[in-house]
Amino acid sequence: MKDKFSLEGKVALVTGAAYGIGFAIAESYAMAGARIAFNCRSQAHLDQALEAYRAKGIEAKGYLCDVTDEEQVVSMTEDIGKTLGPIDILVNNAGIIKRIPMTEMSVEDFRQVIDIDLNAAFIVSKAVLPKMMERRSGKIINVCSMMSELGRETVSAYAAAKGGLKMLTRNIASEYGGYNIQCNGIGPGYIATPQTAPLREKQPDGSRHPFDSFIIAKTPAARWGTPEDLMGPALFLASEASDFVNGQILYVDGGILAYIGKQP
Repeated sequence: MKDKFSLEGKVALVTGAAYGIGFAIAESYAMAGARIAFNCRSQAHLDQALEAYRAKGIEAKGYLCDVTDEEQVVSMTEDIGKTLGPIDILVNNAGIIKRIPMTEMSVEDFRQVIDIDLNAAFIVSKAVLPKMMERRSGKIINVCSMMSELGRETVSAYAAAKGGLKMLTRNIASEYGGYNIQCNGIGPGYIATPQTAPLREKQPDGSRHPFDSFIIAKTPAARWGTPEDLMGPALFLASEASDFVNGQILYVDGGILAYIGKQP
């Protein structure tokens, strides 16, 4: 059974894995024996990430690549194939969020979120699928969100993108499952990362941020998740243990989607 979860000899590309969720997923894959590749959009972030991987004893290969640019993505995936080997596992993790009320959000901002959070997953998946089809083997994991299921104020673009990513996940599974390719999503709940730090800032009087209090009250686990909470589920979806799991979204949310909340 332990061998079912081994990634020994596998090559994994985790997009946007400089820190936070992507970094934790990449670390879990490295611990299971995989060779790691990742991308960043800036040289400064790339250098910082490479140092962080080295500090963990991980020999990750980093690329300066904008995953919304198909030409750059094709170049990156081809180089990974030449230097590390064929990509066995793709994690479409790169993403942004802009918390702006819909009526105040510019079309440009909306399009940018869709481009990075949804279109990039299509572009990178399209780049790796042909080789996976040739080998009749592959794992694609899309980092979805509770906003793949729910709406909330100020996140219209993010919710639209993550809802679309859920359906892209199901369609890849439907279209390429016959090639022994599994495409699933992992849906983090509210995770304590730099991206969510503004929602957890202490108020001037020392009290919790109102949104922080709201999340704690709405989560049966009564806490924010950590990137480490995603390591096991992500490893499962990348390993042989999930070979008959396809087109599913595994929500790692401390129970929040199952919970109606406490009675006032």
